[in-house]
Amino acid sequence: MGTAIHLQAIAGSRDNILGALAYVTIIPAIVFLLVEPFRRSRFIRFHAFQCIFLVISMLTLGLALKLVFGVLLLVPLFGQLMVLLIPVIISMGCLILWIVLMVKALQGEAFKVPFIGELAERQAKVA
Repeated sequence: MGTAIHLQAIAGSRDNILGALAYVTIIPAIVFLLVEPFRRSRFIRFHAFQCIFLVISMLTLGLALKLVFGVLLLVPLFGQLMVLLIPVIISMGCLILWIVLMVKALQGEAFKVPFIGELAERQAKVA
């Protein structure tokens, strides 16, 4: 009985580490969805999908902000200040979110980002 609990703890900690690694870049997330031993774990699949959806969301947000910045640059002082401040604030928020997601994955939690987490959870259940 003690060995079974120990093996479950090892498997759980492995999944936790791999779930956190899914957030390092998009490449491990894609690999975890394609390679057989990892794609069987719903926990790893959830974090991999959430990472991929977050990257897609951030790229979309970046494109939208480029359009907004084009308009803001037309406003003399205030617009230019906003073009400098908004990316810094958004980058800091993204960094904090990424750290929180990695820590939560290491702790064995499937912390869901609003909307994106629900999509990731649905995709993790399908496979």
